[in-house]
Amino acid sequence: MLRHGDLTRSLLLGVMALVAGCGSGESAPGGARPADMSRARVVLLGTGTPNAEPERSGPALAVIVDERPYLVDAGPGIVRRAHAARDRGVAALDAPNLDIVFLTHLHSDHTLGLPDLMFTPWVLERDRPLAVYGPPGVAAMVRHLSEAYAEDVAIRLEGLEPANPGGHRVEVHEISAGLVYQDDKVRVTAFPVHHGSWDHAFGFRFEGAGRTIVVSGDATPSESVVEHCNGCDVLVHEVYSQSGYEGRAPVWQAYHAQSHTSSLQLAALAHRARPQLLVLYHQLLWGATPEELVAEVESGWDGRVAYGKDLEVY
Repeated sequence: MLRHGDLTRSLLLGVMALVAGCGSGESAPGGARPADMSRARVVLLGTGTPNAEPERSGPALAVIVDERPYLVDAGPGIVRRAHAARDRGVAALDAPNLDIVFLTHLHSDHTLGLPDLMFTPWVLERDRPLAVYGPPGVAAMVRHLSEAYAEDVAIRLEGLEPANPGGHRVEVHEISAGLVYQDDKVRVTAFPVHHGSWDHAFGFRFEGAGRTIVVSGDATPSESVVEHCNGCDVLVHEVYSQSGYEGRAPVWQAYHAQSHTSSLQLAALAHRARPQLLVLYHQLLWGATPEELVAEVESGWDGRVAYGKDLEVY
């Protein structure tokens, strides 16, 4: 039950978001209408790809359940994007709260923000270890990153700068398919997806506060996504433009066909998975416009589709 101060603060944030949305012509915070905000929501922290697009940070999002954030992937810019979301009214994404992340796979565009997540929130006063859940190989990655920044940690702990002794530490959990995490707010299930040459790649299903949110990770059309969505509230799925793909060189067509999901394939998948809302992220356009990509998806599925942008909330 909310205390009086918490209730007052929540109402104030809602009013501020509504006013900001009406004044700017945009919904708030980050694209979601106040009426759509609930106890469980998705914040897109980065919708990008390996392409260096200034307006899109690397792949990362937060599932927030009763003001507790659970991060998925750690693309470049994750902590700063979280701070930007906080400044837009998503208080749960204050840096000291960033203490758990689920990694879909270990591609660089999904993990280059991991050292940022390990150390920046600690510098900003996170006083507990970061919990990392990811595929086999993530323990070695974290070990090497910790070794790379050992001198930085020593200077902060032993030098003049005030620093707590535990916030830089990392607790690593290498996962397999199945229930990988549960607390009093959420259940997180990992399921396997196919992504190119990776032996281990996962999507995640979050269940909490009466909502089910499914994240595909990077994946070809996967039956496991259909099974774990099965009418879910939100499906966040990667996608590439079919028309853009047709203009790619054959060598790249071969790669993407074995690694990602086309707009037409996603429409067919959504028809079977039946999400209440399909959110597109990690979009590969190759010359197509966002509107054209959405139209490609809608040509084969008549459900709700959103073209995800950084800092939008669903």
